Amino acid sequence: MASTDKFYYATGRRKTASARVFLKPGKGKIVVNELPYDEYIMRKTGQMVVQQPLELTNNVGKFDLFVTVAGGGENAQAGAIRHGIARALIAFNAELRPSLKKAGVLTRDPRMKERKKYGKRGARARYQYSKR
Repeated sequence: MASTDKFYYATGRRKTASARVFLKPGKGKIVVNELPYDEYIMRKTGQMVVQQPLELTNNVGKFDLFVTVAGGGENAQAGAIRHGIARALIAFNAELRPSLKKAGVLTRDPRMKERKKYGKRGARARYQYSKR
């Protein structure tokens, strides 16, 4: 990325996934961890999630996105990228905030994996009980 180009940066998170999003005016190229986003995120639902903030603001094909994402699974990473893109779009133009907020893409999804409790097999599952 050339240092003379103006770009907008934001961080997006979901579960344990964290995405760093660099957004700059361009032709609509999305690169995730140095791969085209449709090669990195294989599922169509994940690809739709990534595109959501751009579609909501009618900015599909207007920005090049360079994303680095780590942690979590494929769906959590897609959610983190969506969150980051939405935040970067606001850094670009604050007037986009109401439409993004209404769609709920600015809200950090607070749901996390519940911890395993002692004396139990998992977070809530108990060990098998045998009466006889």
